[in-house]
Amino acid sequence: MAEITQYDRLFIGGRWAAPAGTDVIDVVSPVTQQVVGRVPHAGPQDVDRAVAAARDAFDHGPWPRTAVAERAEVVTRIKDALLARHREMAELITLQNGSPLAFSLRGQALAPVGIFTAALAAAARVPLEEERQGLTGPVLVRRHPVGVVAAITPWNVPQFTIAGKLAPALLAGCTVVLKPSPETPLDAFLLAEICEEAGLPEGVLSVLPADREASAYLAAHPGVDKVAFTGSVDAGRAVMAAAARNLTRVSLELGGKSAAVLLDDADLAAALPVIVGATCGANSGQACVALTRVLVPASRYDEVAAALTAAFEALKVGDPADPATVVGPMVTRTHRERVLDHIRIGREEGAELLTGGGTPADRETGWYVEPTLFGEVTNDMRIAREEIFGPVVCLIRYEDEEEALRLANDSEYGLSGAVFTADEERGLRFARRIRTGTCSVNGFRIDPAAPFGGFKNSGIGREFGPEGLAGYVEYQTVHLPVPPRQS
Repeated sequence: MAEITQYDRLFIGGRWAAPAGTDVIDVVSPVTQQVVGRVPHAGPQDVDRAVAAARDAFDHGPWPRTAVAERAEVVTRIKDALLARHREMAELITLQNGSPLAFSLRGQALAPVGIFTAALAAAARVPLEEERQGLTGPVLVRRHPVGVVAAITPWNVPQFTIAGKLAPALLAGCTVVLKPSPETPLDAFLLAEICEEAGLPEGVLSVLPADREASAYLAAHPGVDKVAFTGSVDAGRAVMAAAARNLTRVSLELGGKSAAVLLDDADLAAALPVIVGATCGANSGQACVALTRVLVPASRYDEVAAALTAAFEALKVGDPADPATVVGPMVTRTHRERVLDHIRIGREEGAELLTGGGTPADRETGWYVEPTLFGEVTNDMRIAREEIFGPVVCLIRYEDEEEALRLANDSEYGLSGAVFTADEERGLRFARRIRTGTCSVNGFRIDPAAPFGGFKNSGIGREFGPEGLAGYVEYQTVHLPVPPRQS
């Protein structure tokens, strides 16, 4: 049996402290179904202690009053340590949530380094205060840190979602209580070690792995000034409702049901590998930005269906520690059953199962789902409207470009998307009309220097770039004396 990674203390206010209770979280490998880690389960008393430490550090400590350049030095040390230990971080996340190692190296470990890098660049460009000439006289616009931040993050890309909150919050001068998912607490503790070594002052960061009840308690805490949340729509609603009691500011990055639109002139040889990478290759489909609806012109439907079926069938499903694996397991048994339920629903709705639809015959252990492609899907089917969060993709026909646009926008979500065409200007015109927070033309990417977030039920607010930094400040206007008129 493999050695278990174990912590017996929580990271509260920059110090390793004994938890108030005795409950623990067992981290179970989705590959072996064996316990691979164990950490304390934070309870309400631990949340109270962490918020009190963060409140005291914000109200009385040096961090919010430290010069931006000095805060940037500490954040740079965190970023450099993440880069130096990125292999360790990637392997740890693969161990916890089954993310294929090739994706973990790129998306779970190096992408957060990019987020920190971009946040540092944004902080260097955005002035702490600037003088403007108003209609009634000169004004000084100041940026104050928003205060104590509750950062609540999911299991699928834990360090990516943590970095999008922690980097701008620290640079703005906030203090942070981080509540990672109980499925993936080990990487958060590794981050705590890194932040401790980087010299974060006492009280600035706490790490409290716990369940949804703790998230709700933290979001409703009167000592918190802002909640930054990433997760499902239902959980986001609950967090927002909890925060509303105190009029606590919120930013929510929620789900998606994004469309990949193949226009009639698209180069399939170039487009299909991108679509495969942005569906099953995106953390085994467990990604909010995944392109899970592929909109295809009716004139090319058979061609696309055949090519995409062959591509899905060629994907390597297996041990996520194998660098050649593209599709690993689902994070938990419960989540695998949820994905399989959606596949069953798709069949019952009359969609055509082109490939996949079950569990791999050669995987006796582990929570695997075969890469699954449905054809003859209509946009009113549940599999086309609900976020499945697994390696399940829908092919949807359209007759003309206006119908493609209507179908792309006919969703309660609006997080991501892509359009493929031989005419880049045509693609750009189409992208401008899609109501999503991000859209790629002839590709698929997320850039940490540009705002990321969603329209509609995909969220509130933006992360990354100057817009992400703005989410962690309060603006103050100081009306300066009006110069006397010259006689």
